[in-house]
Amino acid sequence: MAGKSDHEIVPVHEILRLKEVNELLQEKHIALENLPKIMESDPQCRKLGAKPGHVIKISRNDNGNAYLYYRVVVEG
Repeated sequence: MAGKSDHEIVPVHEILRLKEVNELLQEKHIALENLPKIMESDPQCRKLGAKPGHVIKISRNDNGNAYLYYRVVVEG
C-alpha cells in the first residue's frame, strides 16, 4: 500500500509486505530492530494505517536520482 502525500515535497511512503521485509533483511544482513525507526504517530504512518512492526519504504527523488529508505514503525 503506497501513500502519496498531499504535499509535493513529502516522499512516497508504503508499507512493505512480509515477504518484502524478509527479503530486505536477508539482503542487508540485518535484523528488524537494526532498521531506523519511525513513530506510529508520524502523519504518513497514520495515513497508511501502519502499526508497530510494519516496515515503511520511503521513495525519494533528488535531481532525477531515486533513493530508497526503510524504517520500522514503533509505538509513539
